[in-house]
Amino acid sequence: MKSDNVVQQKSYDFALRIIRLYKFLVEEQKEFVLSKQILKSGTSIGANIEEAIGGQSGKDFLSKMSIAYKETRETHYWLRLLRDSEYLKSNVTDKVLNDCEELLKIIGSISRKMKNNLNS
Repeated sequence: MKSDNVVQQKSYDFALRIIRLYKFLVEEQKEFVLSKQILKSGTSIGANIEEAIGGQSGKDFLSKMSIAYKETRETHYWLRLLRDSEYLKSNVTDKVLNDCEELLKIIGSISRKMKNNLNS
């Protein structure tokens, strides 16, 4: 999937990385609880962005983007937990954590702008 929408593309690419990370955790690390949590939250980001894009109103868009932001924060938490519990090495998590932080900045910026537009 290639999109002109940056946040849509980045969240989709991020979801693919999370799926690969999930497979690694389950198949190689035999980790079944935390891996399921990160799979759910990490793939939910893009799904909520897709819903926002198809939103029926500005408020609907903002609501879905807010959910995407919260899911991104949760994913960031699970990534740190997996790294700090040594299920994943730092060199594995550093890049995906940076991508997660980038998504937080983008989604946060979009949400703030939309909130300002709705309040104007």
